[in-house]
Amino acid sequence: MAAAKLQAIWNHPAGPKTIHFWAPTFKWGISIANIADFSKPPEKISYPQQMAVTATGVIWSRYSMVITPKNWNLFSVNIAMAGTGIYQLARKLKQDYFTETQEVVAKE
Repeated sequence: MAAAKLQAIWNHPAGPKTIHFWAPTFKWGISIANIADFSKPPEKISYPQQMAVTATGVIWSRYSMVITPKNWNLFSVNIAMAGTGIYQLARKLKQDYFTETQEVVAKE
């Protein structure tokens, strides 16, 4: 039974013998790098980069559900990209617009 399941995965149109498997698999590197950047200070986060990661994740996760056959690897990596991009954008927005800065008043 396990051999039949492995054979089905191996021969799937989006299986490991195709680019439809390997492209999303390598795309996980972007999400992993974004997760590693969670410890980066918010002032070093780039708006254009994170907007691109978020937009790519949203657009391609939708696309992965309308193509045949369904490519769940592509869907999951793009959901991860959208999620990490949104989180990074939220961190940056919070730091830029919602934190109170304390002004130092110089005493004369």
